[in-house]
Amino acid sequence: MKYETEFPLFRTKVEGLEKSFDLSDINERKKYFLAKAGPEIEKLKKYIADGKTFIVYLLGKKNAGKGTYTKLLMEIFGRDKIAHLSVGDLVRDVHSAMEDESKKKELLDYLEKNYRGNITPEQAIDALLGRDQKTLLPDEFIMAMVKREIDKIGKKIIFLDGFPRNLDQVSYSLFFKQLVDYREDPDIFIAIDIPEAVIDERMKNRKVCPICHTPRNLKLFTTKEVEYDEQEKQFYLICDNPDHERSRMFGKEGDDMGIESIRDRLELDDALISKIFSLHGIKKGLIRNAVPVAKAKEYVDNYEITPEYYYEYDEAAKAVKTLERPFVVKDDEGVEVYSLLAPPVAIALVKQLVKALEL
Repeated sequence: MKYETEFPLFRTKVEGLEKSFDLSDINERKKYFLAKAGPEIEKLKKYIADGKTFIVYLLGKKNAGKGTYTKLLMEIFGRDKIAHLSVGDLVRDVHSAMEDESKKKELLDYLEKNYRGNITPEQAIDALLGRDQKTLLPDEFIMAMVKREIDKIGKKIIFLDGFPRNLDQVSYSLFFKQLVDYREDPDIFIAIDIPEAVIDERMKNRKVCPICHTPRNLKLFTTKEVEYDEQEKQFYLICDNPDHERSRMFGKEGDDMGIESIRDRLELDDALISKIFSLHGIKKGLIRNAVPVAKAKEYVDNYEITPEYYYEYDEAAKAVKTLERPFVVKDDEGVEVYSLLAPPVAIALVKQLVKALEL
């Protein structure tokens, strides 16, 4: 596995802890986190209680779960203590702001005062929205947008998702605090190691409700009710949302291509992580989404392994039976691995942060 010499395989298994936890239940997760990382959680809570904060750059391939891991840390430490700043969301917010005159004026006024670049704010926005295909969006514009969001967030721990986004932005990220007049807090680069095969399955089997837009996954995140179409010979997830009528869930256009539709982005993300990990003088950590099948019993508990759902149709009873087994794929080096659920990866993140902060 990549970086195994610098960051050995992480162990979540605790000797003597026989209890299993339902990681889909928020109250069970609270008990799980304390059982698996109680001392580290207390150290971080004391650090936060002392008024200290830090920035985490989450580096990972598209669909690696950056937002999910941040939300789990919010569960542990409180939403009032942690903020998730997604550059992708900032870009989408610009699209929304351009449709509202007051928001548009507010954004342009801010950029006039805080943006410094070789094209006007209006030209930068046109480039961002795709109205101007010839002009390259300056990195300074993204920095101004990030600064604006940090001003709104206030004094919280920030998990920054989507920056740096290209190799040119790596140097900006190294001096991020000074560039945006940020607090003199530690900054930590955390990479997420996830097999491409996991991302591929997440994309290919993703299903969305056409009414409420709730996402699920035919293989990895099923619903209570599954339907079989005898004519199409296909299984369909039925949305669990009780607030609207019964609805089949469908894949989005292009999802069936899996990772091939984002191949260029994946290669760039990999190059970014390699570049960051080659640098000296920065705090780094690595969290893994998977564990080799051959070492799983030694390193993780069974309930921490991602289940793969599959289905059988009873033609006589006209009913679908949902079954499950451990989700096994080959990682990028060809090793058979189990994919892990998000909570054990969050445990690894907590322990990496404690180590990086030297608590």
